[in-house]
Amino acid sequence: QVHLVESGGGLVQPGGSLRLSCAASGINFRLYAMKWYRQVTGKERELVASMDSSGTTEYADSVKGRFTITRNNVRNTLYLQMNNLEPEDTATYYCNVGAYGREFWGRGTQVTVSL
Repeated sequence: QVHLVESGGGLVQPGGSLRLSCAASGINFRLYAMKWYRQVTGKERELVASMDSSGTTEYADSVKGRFTITRNNVRNTLYLQMNNLEPEDTATYYCNVGAYGREFWGRGTQVTVSL
C-alpha cells in the first residue's frame, strides 16, 4: 500500500518561508517521479513542482525562483522549500506519485500566507 504524508504547512506572513515534507512508503521511492500540487477550494488542483528519478525538476511559472523541490532517497522524503511567499500561494498542498498504474495522493497540508 502506497502512503504519502505531507507536513510542514502553517500560517506565514507575506515574504516568509516554509518547508513542506512528504514522507512516502510502499514504493521504491528513488525510482519514481514525485510531484507537489496545490488546490484552493473551488478551483482545480494545480501542479506546482515535480522531480523525476534522475533529479530533473520542473516548476509552475508562478513559483519559479521562489520554490525549490528536493528529495532524499534514503529517507524516502520529498520536500518543497517555499521562499518569498505571497498571499496567492495560500492553498492546500498535496504530494503525488504515479505508481502501479494509478495516482496516489496524500491528505494535504494547509499553507496560509496572510498578515
